[in-house]
Amino acid sequence: MKKDVKEVIQGEEPHLNNLLTQEDLSSFKGMVDELRDTWTKKQMFRTETEARFSVLQDNRYPTKASKYWQCVREQSSYLDNLMTLSFDYRRNEAKIKWLEGKVEKEEDEYKKTKYKIDLDEAIFGKASMEKVAKHRMREIKMWSKLKGEFNDGSFNDKDVNQHQLESYGMQYHEKAKSLNANSSEAEVFNVMGQLQSLQRIKKSGELESSYTEKEQIEQHGKPKV
Repeated sequence: MKKDVKEVIQGEEPHLNNLLTQEDLSSFKGMVDELRDTWTKKQMFRTETEARFSVLQDNRYPTKASKYWQCVREQSSYLDNLMTLSFDYRRNEAKIKWLEGKVEKEEDEYKKTKYKIDLDEAIFGKASMEKVAKHRMREIKMWSKLKGEFNDGSFNDKDVNQHQLESYGMQYHEKAKSLNANSSEAEVFNVMGQLQSLQRIKKSGELESSYTEKEQIEQHGKPKV
């Protein structure tokens, strides 16, 4: 697909006369290979470094369980995006075939030119979709790797609910430590309210029966009434 991108870029050179000065157009022509390289290696989506320090930041996801479940959310989101992109790609492929037929058979010069422009745009769009798909898949594999790293068997990886009391408790404990005299009343009310609620729920043990019932259902099926 690199070849297609270069051909589209080069093919657009004559038409850039209407947009660029001769000096800029000459510079553009001399940079085609560089621009193709830039297009090929430009960053799309997050790197593993960004995933580790920005997405899975310790103050927001303080436990391995919380990091694991965020990886699940991220991977699921990219899977949805990849499937949607696949549908768009199929539509674009059909559009390319339709436009190729129109360019070949159209006798009206204006319509033929318009179809050719639409075809060049669709070909460039195809290359862009393939690049996006490659990086969507890269992130899907990256989140799979991170899931495996954090899933050390120390927590329930079937029920997201079971880690949240501890994880959110640690998260809001850190949030509470950051409050100061400049914090707004609404912020203090929200953070302290949720922290106190988490502490009360943990102390009361009111979620324990929910955990037990869930485990019984998973192990033995729906309990008899």
